[in-house]
Amino acid sequence: MKFAFYFGHPAQFLFARRTIEDLIEHKHEVLIQIKKKDVLEELLKSSKLEYTNIQPKERKNNRMAALLGLFSRNKIMLPALRKFKPDLLISSDASYSQLGLLLNTPCVTILEDDYKVIKKLALLSYPFTSTILCPEVCQVGRWGKKKVGYKGYMKLAYLHPSVFQPNKNIKDKYNLPEKYAIIRLAQLTAYHDEGIKGISENLLISIIDRLKLNGITPVISAEGKIDERYSSLLLNIEAMDMHNVLAHAKLLICDSQSMSVESSMLGIPSLRYSSFSGRISVLEELEKQYGLTYGFPISKSSELLKQLNTILNTPDFENQFQKKRQKMLSEKINVSDFLYWFFTNYPQSVEEMKESAETQINFQSKIFTKSIITS
Repeated sequence: MKFAFYFGHPAQFLFARRTIEDLIEHKHEVLIQIKKKDVLEELLKSSKLEYTNIQPKERKNNRMAALLGLFSRNKIMLPALRKFKPDLLISSDASYSQLGLLLNTPCVTILEDDYKVIKKLALLSYPFTSTILCPEVCQVGRWGKKKVGYKGYMKLAYLHPSVFQPNKNIKDKYNLPEKYAIIRLAQLTAYHDEGIKGISENLLISIIDRLKLNGITPVISAEGKIDERYSSLLLNIEAMDMHNVLAHAKLLICDSQSMSVESSMLGIPSLRYSSFSGRISVLEELEKQYGLTYGFPISKSSELLKQLNTILNTPDFENQFQKKRQKMLSEKINVSDFLYWFFTNYPQSVEEMKESAETQINFQSKIFTKSIITS
């Protein structure tokens, strides 16, 4: 079979990377198209996979730029797709949904955000796509008939213990302190991030002070520029090592939804401070059902600091969160293996999942790797 993938965000590529490698190994043909976004191209280069960057410059952060970017991508992608003649298009972007309809080629839209959170993007994608593939907990609005829900999360496709094992030497590689916490500052420039706010400078100072008082070194991971006064705390690592560094952190404090989910997959406690708090079903499940993350709206900075103190004052909290992770893993599937089956058996796989969601139990992991982080 021939598969075409388009990625507009690093997490989207990481989600499909293992599956793409499996497809190529089994002699399927794969076309990868991307646009410039954060460290996405750096990740592709590190993977050694062939790709085409159809939008090498990041667009401006406004509605008109987003629409012009969509039209521009469609114009560039169309001839390449006509030449490749894929059997299936796979993406989170509206471009493939629209081009799939034009080319009479089925498109699987992959995501884990609820319709109400990405409404503008969804309205450009859902009416045209063939299938919406997402975690069971996700809400897709009035397009429920197109939804195929699986027992897992997108981030499990690359952070499940069968796929990812943290590098034990990562601290030595970057001369990281024995005990550190990551403070992640996202730019919040995605189309669906319009009007969303995150960690303020005053809150950042309070977080840094509390961590230091508890003998934990704060390190900052920032998508954009930060004030020079914090430059000594800036985390300077290769993009491919971010999850290794996260896996050895004591905790994560951030305004990034994506990284909060990644932290939960690894059993690292996370506190997220954002206008998105309470609005995303995946994170709500990870918080309410598994206790792996904590969300605070921007008016609740004092509650975030209180929860930070609670975690820091809890003896052996690292192992407690690893146990929570094990419970989550025991109830979820190996997403990468599921994706390979789903794509290579499409569209029959859609019918099988709709007839019985228990089909995915075949991808339930039987053995889980014990906690790697014990110190």
